[in-house]
Amino acid sequence: MKRKSTSDDSYYYALTRKMILIVIVVSLTPLLMVTGIILEEFRAAYQEKVRAHLKEMVLKHKQYIDGFLNEKLSDLRFISNAFQLEDLRDETFLKGKLIELQNEYQAVFEDLGLINAEGFQVAYAGPYGLANALYSQADWFKKTIHSDFYISDVFLGLRGVPHFIIAVRQKRLGDAWILRATIDFKSFNSLVQSIRIGKTGSAFILNHAGEFQTTPQAEAVADKETYLHLLKSVAKSKDGIDMIEKANDAGRNSIFLGASLKHGDWLLIFRQDAADAYADFNRTRNIAVVIFLLGGLAIITMALLVSKRMVNRIAKADREKEMMNQQVIETGKLAAIGELAAG
Repeated sequence: MKRKSTSDDSYYYALTRKMILIVIVVSLTPLLMVTGIILEEFRAAYQEKVRAHLKEMVLKHKQYIDGFLNEKLSDLRFISNAFQLEDLRDETFLKGKLIELQNEYQAVFEDLGLINAEGFQVAYAGPYGLANALYSQADWFKKTIHSDFYISDVFLGLRGVPHFIIAVRQKRLGDAWILRATIDFKSFNSLVQSIRIGKTGSAFILNHAGEFQTTPQAEAVADKETYLHLLKSVAKSKDGIDMIEKANDAGRNSIFLGASLKHGDWLLIFRQDAADAYADFNRTRNIAVVIFLLGGLAIITMALLVSKRMVNRIAKADREKEMMNQQVIETGKLAAIGELAAG
């Protein structure tokens, strides 16, 4: 009887395990499949939405920065076209125009200067001691003298501080004259740095040589190879904007968007950590995982309780059946004894 009891216990234990396994597999498999499919579809849709939003944002700021440059160029062209050379050579008159521009745009315009065809500055208005400066060897002068206008890269120049030049050329008295204005680097830099999204999203500008034209965030300096790749891909794109997602050496993914500026001479780059850009999705995914785990725990608990209850009932039914069989046998024995006694 002891061996039979041990054999029965082993049988019911194995039956319990099988029932628990079947209930868990049948219950969790559809839940896992549905949760995985929904999360994957939501991830794809959310990432596409985030990327479209970032592209729209970068495109809007590209237009805004280009508009800023074109507006300052138009102001300079207006002064160059509207007044005579004699007026522009008068430093008092030039200072008056600089004051008007500064009143209109605050500190964006730093100074104004009139340069002749030999690169000699014949009139100057501004805070720096640049009267009678010679620009014949300056790169911006060489490019402006052979074109109608020029917007330079950011450089130090004679004043030793970062700035860039907007210059227009006019033909007066048979000679070429250049009216140039210096744009304040801090104002332009703050304009670009105002493009921020989330905790890590920031923007900056590069030229074709990969040199920073505005101050980048510290973590953005190390991705120069990515920026050079963007320079090439943006030049080939139809809309002048491109986006890539790339992991750094530490394995952290970042999103990079590039948009051409200044007729393709500059590249506006927006950089953001992918974890920051997809933060809402990651939060939703974590909540879904917690709900799935809680649901799985509830299913496993119910599988254990239900399976044990069912096996206990089966065991009880088997015991009752065994008792009935014993009673039938005993009854048969008694009947046989009775028959013998009667015989």
